[in-house]
Formats: sequence, C-alpha cells, structure tokens
Amino acid sequence: MTYCVGMILDKGLVMMSDTRTNSGVDNISVFRKMHHWSVPGERQITIMTAGNLATTQAVISQLEERNKAPSDRRPSILEAPTMFQVATLVGNLLRNVIEGRQDNGMRSEGPRFTASMIVAGQIQDMEPRLFMIYPEGNFIEASFDTPFFQIGETKYGRPILLRGYDRSMSFEDAVKLLMVSFDSTVAANLSVGLPFDLLVMERDRFEPLHQRRILASDPYFKSISSSWSEALRQAFHSLPDYKFDIGVG
Repeated sequence: MTYCVGMILDKGLVMMSDTRTNSGVDNISVFRKMHHWSVPGERQITIMTAGNLATTQAVISQLEERNKAPSDRRPSILEAPTMFQVATLVGNLLRNVIEGRQDNGMRSEGPRFTASMIVAGQIQDMEPRLFMIYPEGNFIEASFDTPFFQIGETKYGRPILLRGYDRSMSFEDAVKLLMVSFDSTVAANLSVGLPFDLLVMERDRFEPLHQRRILASDPYFKSISSSWSEALRQAFHSLPDYKFDIGVG
C-alpha cells in the first residue's frame, strides 16, 4: 500500500507521496511513486501511483518510451495539447496494461493487478489541472468541491486535509498540512512510510518551484510529528471533563 496526495491551490499544485512498497511485514522496499516531466516554458506534468507495482511501472515505462521518441510512439504526454488529453492517455494505458495482464491468464488473481494514479500539471496558456485516474481508465477532475485527491491508504490522513485545507493558503502552509496528514497516516498504518517525495508546481512556472525527498531524519518533519502529537494531547486535556452523575439509574 502507499499514500499519495495531490492538492490544487490558487497558486498552483502541491504533490506528496510516500515510497513504501511491501508484500508482508518481512518484505518492505522503497520505490519512487512520483514521476515528473517538464518542457521549459511550455508544460510540466506529474504522475503519482498507487497499487500493484508491476502494473504502475509498466505504465510509467510506456510513457517514458513515448517521450523519448514521440514521433514514433504517439501519442506522448509531452505532445498532448491539453491536460485532459494527458489524463485520457494515461487512463487508456493503465486500462490496457491491466486488461493485458488479465488476458494473459491472470484474471483469477482479481484486484492484485489494479492500480490508480493522480495526474497533475499545466500546459502553457491553460489552467493547472488535477485528475484522479481509476483502474478502469476513467477519471475525475479536481474542482472547488473536490480540491484534492488521495490514493492508497487514504483514510487516516483525510480528516486532517478536510479540516485544514484552504484553496488560498500558501505553498508553505500546504506543505505543512501534508506533513501532518502523512505523519498521521504513518502512525496508523505500517504499509506507509518514509522517505516522502514532495513537489510544488507554481502556476505558469513550467519547472518545479520546490522539489525534495524527506527522510526519516529530516528535522522539520520530526518537529512537525512531535509538535502535532503534543498539540493533540493539549487539545484533549483542554476539553470539558466528563462527569458521572451519581445516583442516576
């Protein structure tokens, strides 16, 4: 399992993913779930993946092959005229990879070979856009009603995002919010873990504004984790005390 979040703001897009892949508690590995492409001055695109690793790697590999020789392997996400068509291309590839595995006698394996993806980016003279792609290849787009997407182990970090998100927030506050969301998820589920990959895409800037890998030793993340735990304890103790009503019954 994994955890990835894509968030759209007035200022642009913020993406974060973990890197843990496991097949049981005794087989844990680190694999990159975030993939980024840019054409200076023209476009930048980020894809995050969750689900069966072989499936997602097959999709990313096909995208890379098309990007290296787009004239021979069209269509390419570096040539698609809109982000909608980028999402369509990725969705079709994902569906075809999953169906290909099923047609090769793996259908009885059921959901083992499924995957989902978040696609984000901007093409020159257009708005930044954010999509969530399902295993069937269909997708939905972020909106004012649904301004962020999660894939993977979503339930533990979602309440943080729902309470803290503001479309007008700064990139720095968005990163802090994601740090808390990921810390809550890591604390609750062993299938999600550090290091994390972080990418900030500013509106009309066709290269990353900020990009880094966050390790377990990262001082800021450690400070966020300990401060959030202490803030929760203080908030709990500040709540009104519950009283047993003696003699009622």
